[in-house]
Amino acid sequence: MSTSSLLQSQFKYKAWANKELFTELEKVDAVAHQSDRHKAIRLLNHIYVVERIFAAHLSGEAHTYTATNTLETPSFEELRSAVAKSDNWYVEYVSKLAPELLPELIQFSFTDGERGCMSREEMLVHIIIHGSYHRGAVGQIMTQMSVAPPRDTFTVFLHKSEPRRRE
Repeated sequence: MSTSSLLQSQFKYKAWANKELFTELEKVDAVAHQSDRHKAIRLLNHIYVVERIFAAHLSGEAHTYTATNTLETPSFEELRSAVAKSDNWYVEYVSKLAPELLPELIQFSFTDGERGCMSREEMLVHIIIHGSYHRGAVGQIMTQMSVAPPRDTFTVFLHKSEPRRRE
């Protein structure tokens, strides 16, 4: 498997995992679990903001974020829609990215003003790992609210998206 095809499968997995997580989080009683649900949404918003910042870096465009989260918390539905759109952007981006561009170094500034430099490949891997880490934290919050987090592992994704792997 090439790096390009692995990245493509990872970003498809990420989009699926996010969709699964939002579906299960929607089942949480927003009144009974207001504080914990808010924490989960804040974490998901942080993931989203970081992904948009890195999308701007990858595209060579400016972004307007001054921190890795927003002051205002979006509604659950606004965030779900924005995350799905961002996931689609990454799936499309990696599917069209020429493999020879993966090692290209990109200079950028972090939201704290410090300079950074990463390859496209490193940025993309960061997005995958960063999102997985925080989705796990959201899963822990869900468990504390007695709501089972989704079984969103890569193996489950592969077997659901390619059932022949179970034969």
